[in-house]
Amino acid sequence: MDIFDALSRERTLINPTADRVKDVAALARPRTRGKKGLFVVEGPQGVREALIAHRRRPIIDALYVTERALERHDDLAEAIAEAEGSPAPSAGGKSRKVFIRLVTDEVLDAMSDALTPQGVLAVAHIEPSLSTDPWAEGAEPGLLAALVRVQDPGNAGTLIRAADAAGAHAVVATQGSVDVLNPKTVRSTAGSLFHLPVIHGMEIHELVGRARSAGMQILAADGYGDHNLDDLADRAAEDRAGHTPLRSEGPDLRRPTLWLFGNEAQGLTRQEKLFADARVAVPVYGNAESLNVSTAATVCLYATARARRP
Repeated sequence: MDIFDALSRERTLINPTADRVKDVAALARPRTRGKKGLFVVEGPQGVREALIAHRRRPIIDALYVTERALERHDDLAEAIAEAEGSPAPSAGGKSRKVFIRLVTDEVLDAMSDALTPQGVLAVAHIEPSLSTDPWAEGAEPGLLAALVRVQDPGNAGTLIRAADAAGAHAVVATQGSVDVLNPKTVRSTAGSLFHLPVIHGMEIHELVGRARSAGMQILAADGYGDHNLDDLADRAAEDRAGHTPLRSEGPDLRRPTLWLFGNEAQGLTRQEKLFADARVAVPVYGNAESLNVSTAATVCLYATARARRP
């Protein structure tokens, strides 16, 4: 079915001051997201992943797209056509269909907080999976990433995307971190938000306690750490090549691991570092003062993922 057959141009939203447009724009505010149980997914890649997730279970409440975006992204147009008429998440016991409309550029600009909207925006329900316990139903995660008071939405989203790429089992944003459903954070995840559980608001002592009870080691990313990440990666590679049993002393990247990544400006506090079994530094070989937290996290997570490969 041609998407233009499904979306009548006569019903195109053209008024950027309409109540529906204002309601979507209001989801940029945390209080409104919490009250409505909805958040915004913007951009072709994020919406693609939301639509894929929607095939498995209803999560999309509404979808807005410009004609130009449909013409530019054939695969996205097909996915939107497939979602036409599909059930939306039930609200108050009422069954509804996903609300899909063509919109003008002006309407999408009014809905989005992005400086340059990318032509498509979905409104999705906040799912229970966004707060799923990583250890639910006896699960034994091998790699977890914790955002500890990470404040920048872009950093948080990039870190979630890196954790997804490295095969982490979940990401936890502790108390004091940016809301992971902030529109900029969601955009920065490029759809990874729909690939793994992302838990928000857990206290760090609870997270560390749960991880340690499950037999995980706790590593703190710290530029002044006692251990060098490259050394740990080299040792893991040598031990794996020699089929050496897991070592009981000192950090071993082959063990189930929870990484702690700290605030952009302050890093981890002294108390937060004390939660860790070891502090690990990412070596800097050039003249840079330090690495951005999401960049450092990517290096740490990939080193651990590589060490844990069978």
